Amino acid sequence: MRKLIIFAFIGFLAQLIDGSLGMAYGVTSTSMLLTFGIAPAVASASVHLAEIVTTAASGVSHVKFGNVDKQALFKLIIPGFIGAFTGACFLSNLPGDIVKPYISLFLLILGVYVLFRFMLLNPVVEKKSIDLSKKKSIYLGAIAGFADATGGGGWGPITTPVLLSQNGVAARKVVGTVDTSEFAIAVSSSLGFLIALGWQEVNWFWVIALMAGGIIAAPMAAWIVTKLPSYLLGVLVGGFIILTNSRTLINTWSIHDYWSPVIYLLIFIGWSVSLVLAIRNNKKRVPQ
Repeated sequence: MRKLIIFAFIGFLAQLIDGSLGMAYGVTSTSMLLTFGIAPAVASASVHLAEIVTTAASGVSHVKFGNVDKQALFKLIIPGFIGAFTGACFLSNLPGDIVKPYISLFLLILGVYVLFRFMLLNPVVEKKSIDLSKKKSIYLGAIAGFADATGGGGWGPITTPVLLSQNGVAARKVVGTVDTSEFAIAVSSSLGFLIALGWQEVNWFWVIALMAGGIIAAPMAAWIVTKLPSYLLGVLVGGFIILTNSRTLINTWSIHDYWSPVIYLLIFIGWSVSLVLAIRNNKKRVPQ
């Protein structure tokens, strides 16, 4: 019973972060499940099964609050579905650990760009829609879906910063669109895992506990997105991208234990300073 309560809390916290920043449900939940000694494929399968319900609840909430660009949503769904299904079916045979550091390094650089763009650049007129070509959506959806299934999380961490790197894009539209489109990724990954692993490998008590926590958090996160200013949301997302990908690189490169806390401390200090500067710069731009 105690473990189920813990998993429910994990689901709540992960969905609150994911629904607010457009990423982290899969990464957070999978990481926690792995600490309990669960096999990577089983952990990823459990998380994606839970996400079918949590992403549905999140998507409905984001649509209700007007946070979704439907045109970009439909462009991402099909390539993301195919990429996620492929990644789930071949998880055990994929060199994910080899590719992951390079993706994380790219996203880390992109996160720094996103953070500085929302912190320092002069405000521009926000676009009503996300500029996403058909070709770009195919590449982005397929790669992010594939990474999500093989790594237990990756749809948000890859798709959100790429879309946020566009000038004039509304941060809440990106977060809402990415979160809503993740429903298709969760369904696709789950089908792939169930075909490859079978139903008997899944612990449904864990899945239900993750679902319960996520359902409670979904509408709260969608509401938070509508209240946060775009510049502030952008800085929060950028900092979170830097933090999560730094963690991946630190673990991959086996950086000494005494350096890790220093790196994390510097990231948090830089992130805090960025938030303060973003708020201060925005106040200067507001006409008195």
